[in-house]
Amino acid sequence: MKVFNYKTVKPEKADYCPEKTQVRLLITKEMGAPNFAMRLFEMSPGGFSSLHKHAWEHEVFVLEGNGSVFDGKNTKPLQAGDVVFVPPNELHQFRNSGEAQLKFLCLIPHTEK
Repeated sequence: MKVFNYKTVKPEKADYCPEKTQVRLLITKEMGAPNFAMRLFEMSPGGFSSLHKHAWEHEVFVLEGNGSVFDGKNTKPLQAGDVVFVPPNELHQFRNSGEAQLKFLCLIPHTEK
Protein backbone atom coordinates (compact mmCIF):
# COMPACT_ATOMS: atom_id res chain seq x y z
CA MET A 1 0.00 0.00 0.00
CA LYS A 2 1.16 3.52 -0.76
CA VAL A 3 -0.16 6.68 0.87
CA PHE A 4 1.11 10.13 -0.12
CA ASN A 5 -0.06 13.68 -0.67
CA TYR A 6 -0.75 14.57 -4.30
CA LYS A 7 1.39 17.71 -3.95
CA THR A 8 4.48 15.49 -3.66
CA VAL A 9 3.97 14.46 -7.32
CA LYS A 10 5.56 16.97 -9.68
CA PRO A 11 3.15 18.45 -12.25
CA GLU A 12 4.15 17.81 -15.85
CA LYS A 13 3.26 19.28 -19.22
CA ALA A 14 1.26 16.82 -21.31
CA ASP A 15 1.40 16.76 -25.12
CA TYR A 16 -2.38 16.17 -25.25
CA CYS A 17 -2.99 19.40 -23.29
CA PRO A 18 -1.47 22.18 -25.37
CA GLU A 19 -2.64 25.18 -23.36
CA LYS A 20 -2.36 26.12 -19.68
CA THR A 21 -2.66 22.57 -18.34
CA GLN A 22 -0.50 20.36 -16.18
CA VAL A 23 -0.99 16.77 -15.11
CA ARG A 24 0.18 14.92 -12.01
CA LEU A 25 0.60 11.18 -12.60
CA LEU A 26 -0.68 9.98 -9.23
CA ILE A 27 -0.97 6.22 -9.74
CA THR A 28 1.03 4.52 -12.48
CA LYS A 29 2.04 1.12 -13.75
CA GLU A 30 5.60 1.90 -12.61
CA MET A 31 4.46 2.15 -8.99
CA GLY A 32 2.79 -1.26 -9.21
CA ALA A 33 -0.78 -0.53 -10.43
CA PRO A 34 -1.41 -3.35 -12.94
CA ASN A 35 -4.63 -2.10 -14.54
CA PHE A 36 -5.40 1.61 -14.17
CA ALA A 37 -3.70 5.00 -14.03
CA MET A 38 -4.97 7.94 -11.97
CA ARG A 39 -4.09 11.42 -13.18
CA LEU A 40 -4.87 14.84 -11.72
CA PHE A 41 -5.32 17.60 -14.27
CA GLU A 42 -4.86 21.22 -13.23
CA MET A 43 -6.15 23.53 -15.94
CA SER A 44 -5.76 27.31 -15.67
CA PRO A 45 -8.47 29.65 -16.99
CA GLY A 46 -8.55 29.42 -20.78
CA GLY A 47 -6.79 26.04 -20.73
CA PHE A 48 -7.93 23.04 -22.75
CA SER A 49 -6.99 19.58 -23.88
CA SER A 50 -6.71 18.64 -27.53
CA LEU A 51 -9.83 17.35 -29.28
CA HIS A 52 -9.01 13.68 -29.63
CA LYS A 53 -10.20 10.08 -29.35
CA HIS A 54 -8.59 6.75 -28.54
CA ALA A 55 -9.45 3.11 -27.90
CA TRP A 56 -9.82 3.39 -24.12
CA GLU A 57 -12.39 5.03 -21.88
CA HIS A 58 -11.97 7.86 -19.37
CA GLU A 59 -13.58 8.13 -15.96
CA VAL A 60 -13.42 11.75 -14.77
CA PHE A 61 -14.38 13.39 -11.47
CA VAL A 62 -14.34 17.20 -11.26
CA LEU A 63 -12.81 18.35 -7.97
CA GLU A 64 -13.00 22.13 -8.34
CA GLY A 65 -13.64 24.90 -10.82
CA ASN A 66 -15.89 25.27 -13.85
CA GLY A 67 -15.43 24.13 -17.39
CA SER A 68 -16.92 22.07 -20.16
CA VAL A 69 -16.45 18.90 -22.13
CA PHE A 70 -16.89 18.98 -25.92
CA ASP A 71 -17.56 15.91 -28.11
CA GLY A 72 -17.01 17.56 -31.49
CA LYS A 73 -20.67 18.62 -31.73
CA ASN A 74 -22.04 19.37 -28.27
CA THR A 75 -20.63 21.16 -25.23
CA LYS A 76 -21.70 20.17 -21.74
CA PRO A 77 -20.89 22.34 -18.70
CA LEU A 78 -18.83 20.97 -15.81
CA GLN A 79 -18.53 21.99 -12.17
CA ALA A 80 -17.15 20.53 -8.96
CA GLY A 81 -18.82 17.23 -8.14
CA ASP A 82 -19.63 16.31 -11.75
CA VAL A 83 -18.72 12.90 -13.15
CA VAL A 84 -17.89 12.30 -16.83
CA PHE A 85 -17.67 8.97 -18.63
CA VAL A 86 -16.02 9.14 -22.05
CA PRO A 87 -16.51 5.84 -23.95
CA PRO A 88 -13.77 4.39 -26.15
CA ASN A 89 -13.32 6.05 -29.55
CA GLU A 90 -15.46 9.09 -28.68
CA LEU A 91 -14.13 12.57 -29.51
CA HIS A 92 -13.59 14.66 -26.40
CA GLN A 93 -11.99 17.87 -25.23
CA PHE A 94 -11.93 19.40 -21.75
CA ARG A 95 -11.92 23.19 -21.40
CA ASN A 96 -11.64 25.58 -18.47
CA SER A 97 -14.30 28.23 -19.04
CA GLY A 98 -14.15 29.61 -15.50
CA GLU A 99 -12.07 32.25 -13.77
CA ALA A 100 -10.31 29.83 -11.40
CA GLN A 101 -8.32 26.64 -11.84
CA LEU A 102 -10.24 23.57 -13.03
CA LYS A 103 -9.05 20.38 -11.30
CA PHE A 104 -10.23 16.91 -12.21
CA LEU A 105 -9.19 13.33 -11.65
CA CYS A 106 -9.01 11.16 -14.75
CA LEU A 107 -8.73 7.38 -14.57
CA ILE A 108 -7.74 5.35 -17.60
CA PRO A 109 -6.70 1.75 -18.20
CA HIS A 110 -3.03 1.21 -18.93
CA THR A 111 -2.41 0.99 -22.66
CA GLU A 112 0.50 -0.41 -24.59
CA LYS A 113 2.23 2.23 -26.70
